[in-house]
Amino acid sequence: MRHLLPLLVAVPLLGAALLAALGRVVPRVVAETVACAVAGGTAALAVALLPHASPPLVEWVGGWEPVRGHSVGIVLVGDGPGLGMAALVSLLTLAALAYSWRSFDEPPHGHAGAFPALVLLFQAGMCGFAVAGDLFNAFVWFELMSVVAYALTGHRVEEAKAVQGALAFAVVNSLGAYALLMGIALLYARTGELSMAGIGHALDAQGPPDALVLAGFVLVLTGLLVKSAAVPFHFWLPDAHAVAPTPVCMLLSGVMVELGVFGVWRVLDGVLSGPGGLPAADVERALTVLGVLTAAVGALMCWYQRHIKRLLACSTIAHTGLFLLGVGTLTPEGDDGVALYVVGHAGVKAALFACTGILLDRYGSVDEHALHGRARPLRAVAVMFVAGALGLAGLPPFGTALGKSVAEEAVGGPLTVVYVAASAVTAAAVLRVAARVFLGLGPPPPDADRVRGPDAYETTGSGEEPETGRRLGRVPDTMTAVPALLLAGALAAGVVPGFGDAVARAMSEAATAGLVHSSVHWTPLGAGLGLLSTVLAVALAAAAVARPEALGAPGRMLPLRRLQSGHIGDYVAWLLVGTTLLAVLALPAILSG
Repeated sequence: MRHLLPLLVAVPLLGAALLAALGRVVPRVVAETVACAVAGGTAALAVALLPHASPPLVEWVGGWEPVRGHSVGIVLVGDGPGLGMAALVSLLTLAALAYSWRSFDEPPHGHAGAFPALVLLFQAGMCGFAVAGDLFNAFVWFELMSVVAYALTGHRVEEAKAVQGALAFAVVNSLGAYALLMGIALLYARTGELSMAGIGHALDAQGPPDALVLAGFVLVLTGLLVKSAAVPFHFWLPDAHAVAPTPVCMLLSGVMVELGVFGVWRVLDGVLSGPGGLPAADVERALTVLGVLTAAVGALMCWYQRHIKRLLACSTIAHTGLFLLGVGTLTPEGDDGVALYVVGHAGVKAALFACTGILLDRYGSVDEHALHGRARPLRAVAVMFVAGALGLAGLPPFGTALGKSVAEEAVGGPLTVVYVAASAVTAAAVLRVAARVFLGLGPPPPDADRVRGPDAYETTGSGEEPETGRRLGRVPDTMTAVPALLLAGALAAGVVPGFGDAVARAMSEAATAGLVHSSVHWTPLGAGLGLLSTVLAVALAAAAVARPEALGAPGRMLPLRRLQSGHIGDYVAWLLVGTTLLAVLALPAILSG
C-alpha cells in the first residue's frame, strides 16, 4: 500500500496538467467534471489508505532509501494524521469545485480549465505537505500551495483590490517561507539530516539544545505560524479573504490555515519533542501566549467587522488561537481535541463562506449594513447560516463542540475561559449578521446605501461584483447543496459513534498500535461549556441587534482595525515583531542550558 502514497500528489498534479493542456478545447462542463472526479478520487485514495496507517506507511520516492542511516531522498509518511489531513483537504477541494460548478464566472473567451486546474494544483501542494516526511520537501509543498494560493486569491486580476490583496498575501507568506527555509538549513547544519525523524534522533544524541537549535526552531515555527495566521503574523488573512473568490475562501479558511497548525504540531511532535529539542515548559509557554493573543485579537476584530468575508476571516484567526492552545498542552488529549475541532471547523467555516458567496452573487454585496433585511427570501440559506454560527459557538452535538470540549478539558484552568469567550464572540458576530441580513431585525443602519472613504471596500463590503458575472435571479442547487452537506458532515463528526475515537487513534502511532487506550466522548463538563458559549453567543447577538451602539457598532475604527492598514511594509514589520516575540518566549531554553 505504501507505493500508493505518491498518488496523493501525482493524481491532482496530472489532473491539473490535463486541464491546462485541454482547457481551451473542451467545454467548461467537461473541465469541471474532470476536476471533481480527480479531487474525489484523491479523497477516496486517502480514506482507503487510512486503515493501513499502523505502522505508518513510508515510501522513499524513486527508491532513494537511506544509506548507513543517512538519506537525501524524498520520503512520504502515511500516518494517521497525515492521511487524515490529505482526506480532509481533498474532500473540501471537491466541495469547492462542486460549489463553483457552472456558477463561478470565467473571463470572456477564457480558458475553461484554468480555475479548476489551479484548484487541483492547490490540492496537490496541500496533500504533499500533509504526507511529507522531511522538512525540506515540506517546504517545497509549502511553497507550491502558497504560489497557487496567491494566483487563486488574485484570480479576478482586472480588479485592483484583488491584486493588492494577493500581493500582501504573497509578500508576507513568502517571507514566512524564507524563514522556514533558513530554519531548515540551520537544523541541517547541526544534524546533517532532513527527515523529521532523523533530525529528532540526531538532536537527541547531541544533548541539550543550543543557540543554533533555538534559531532553527524559531525560524521554522515562524514560517508555519505565518501560514496559520497566528497573531501578529495574521494581517494578510483578512485582506486575502476580502478579495478571493468564494471557493478559494472555503479552502483558505477550511484547510490551508489549519495546515499551518498541523505543521507546528508535526515539528513539535517529530523533531523537537525529545531531550535534544526545546524543553516542554518553554514550548508550552510560547504556544500558550501566542494562542491567547491570537484568540483574543481575532475575536475582537471579528466583532467589529461589517464586511462579512472579513468577519469570517477574523473568526478563523480566533479559532487558530484555540487550536494553538490545544497543541500547546503537549498532551495526547490536547492533540485529539484539536484534530476533531479542525475537522468540524473545516465543514462549518467552508459552509459559512459558501452562504456568503450566495449573498454576493444574489445581491452584489457582502456588507452587513447594505444587506439589512434584503435576504429574507433566502430561507434555506438563513437556516444554514444560523446553523454554521451555532457550530462555531460549540453547540452540541456538532463536531466542533466535541473537539472543543476535549481540548478545553486538556487545557483546563483559566484558559478554558478563552475557549468559551472566543467561540461565543465569533459566533455572536455571525448570528448578528444572520439576524440583520436574513430577518431584518434591529434599526436600519443610517449609512446602509452609502460607501464612505477611499478604503471603504475594505471595511464595508459594498460595491462588490458578483462572481457569476451578473446577479443571480435564482441560486443554483449546487450552491445550496454544498453548504448543506458540509454542515451535515460537521454535525456527523460529533454524532457518528466511534468517529472521535477513530480520530484519536489516528493521532498517535502508539494509540493506533493498541499500546495506549484513547477515547473521545462527550462529558457533562464539555457539553455544559458548549451550551454556555452558545447561550452567550445568542445573548451577545441579541444585544447587538437591539442596541447596536451599546456593544460597539460594526465598522468602527478601532486601533486594531487601524493596524490592518493594507500596507505591506507594516505587515512585514509585524512579522519581525512576531519572530522576536517567539524567540523571547523560547529564550529560557538556552539560559537553562
